[in-house]
Amino acid sequence: MIAWTIYITFAGAVVLLFFPGAIARWIALLTTVAALGLGLIAFGATPIASLARFTTIVRVAWVPALGMNYHLAIDGVSLTMVLITGIVFYELVIVPKYFLIAIFGSTNKEYGAMKLTLYSFFGGMLVFVGILIAYVTAGSLDLNQLSQFQFSPQLQSWAFPVLFLGFAVLAGIWPLHTWAPTGHVAAPTAGSMLLAGIVMKLGSYAGLRVAMNVFPQGFQVWSKWIAVFAVVGIVYAAAVALRQRDLKFVIGYSSVSHMGFVLLGLATANVLGVSGAVLQMFSHGAIAALLFAVAGRMVYRRTHTRDLDMLAAMNLSHALPFAAFTFVIASAASMGIPGFSGFAAEITILIGAWKAYPLAVWITGAGMVLVAAFTLRALKQSFFGEVDSNVLVQEGRVALDPDWNEQQGITVAEKIGACLLMFTTLAIGLYPKLLLDRIMPAVEAMKFLK
Repeated sequence: MIAWTIYITFAGAVVLLFFPGAIARWIALLTTVAALGLGLIAFGATPIASLARFTTIVRVAWVPALGMNYHLAIDGVSLTMVLITGIVFYELVIVPKYFLIAIFGSTNKEYGAMKLTLYSFFGGMLVFVGILIAYVTAGSLDLNQLSQFQFSPQLQSWAFPVLFLGFAVLAGIWPLHTWAPTGHVAAPTAGSMLLAGIVMKLGSYAGLRVAMNVFPQGFQVWSKWIAVFAVVGIVYAAAVALRQRDLKFVIGYSSVSHMGFVLLGLATANVLGVSGAVLQMFSHGAIAALLFAVAGRMVYRRTHTRDLDMLAAMNLSHALPFAAFTFVIASAASMGIPGFSGFAAEITILIGAWKAYPLAVWITGAGMVLVAAFTLRALKQSFFGEVDSNVLVQEGRVALDPDWNEQQGITVAEKIGACLLMFTTLAIGLYPKLLLDRIMPAVEAMKFLK
């Protein structure tokens, strides 16, 4: 059943090419809801006991001469990520990302699209080299077979960083993270939500599922350096976010900082840390999408600005109360307030990190203070600033702009989408066991654990 999430969404994308915009939106909505429904059914119907190891769903010969198969399999980690990402081909995401930003983007869209594409191709090149090394040595591209093959420690020590770094570029690892904030700002709202909620998780998931599982001894050699880069990324990105004036730049650097928690969890090489990293992938996917939805869809489309100083003069909490409420919830989740998924994920990662790298936890604490600082700053200036008498505001409306078609209040569709994301982060925050029961058995079966 889970395989149909691929087929339905792909068929829907093909059908969209033959219909005008109004009908296309409904087709996109229906195919997305259908895929989500199938994913939820599979999530509830799959026995937890069967999620400790890969279970084959589909296996068909593709290129027999090269030993290549169309092989879909699932375990607890993969099932969790299906709900937030669907299943997409790693390299296939590069081309549509470029056109999505270059055609439909806004601020420096050509630069943002090209930078994102170049970084992605650079990472893809490293991934290709790493996979080629594994194939030439083991004679197979099957992940199950590769994870069982005994690669020499010498080969793993240099093949692992090549493969992992290729994936980590897409995950926004410091210092190869600069494509992310630029891409987020340049992309349309839907593109920003996809980049933060799906594409960055694709890189971290592939690093865990492929690089760390195929070259476990190489991972043990380099795990300390992954932890170092993760901690630097958390603190550095949070500090940079604190200095931004564009709301989307703040959220973009916030995404880099939070992805640092994912990498730190992976670096711990223990069950709690890695399980927390997977939970953080899911959690941040929902939170980042919610933040970008407010900043781009609800605020920017009605004010035509993302400048925090300009937004502060509008006091949007009166003009757009639902957007203000949603941003408060998203900000609380992003800061890791108890009761939200961000807290559940980050506390799990930090407990695992304390066992492996106690010093990293202390330094990360400084990053968490910075996260709270830039989040509260963005929240205050975006919605609760001092009203400027020079800005003309109608009751229940945004600031008037004669050069911009003033929009009505938040639509029902926008409210439904925001409520679904808020419900997700609250549900997982209050009951993380729902996902951790499925994630941890799969993590415990991985070879790289200390």
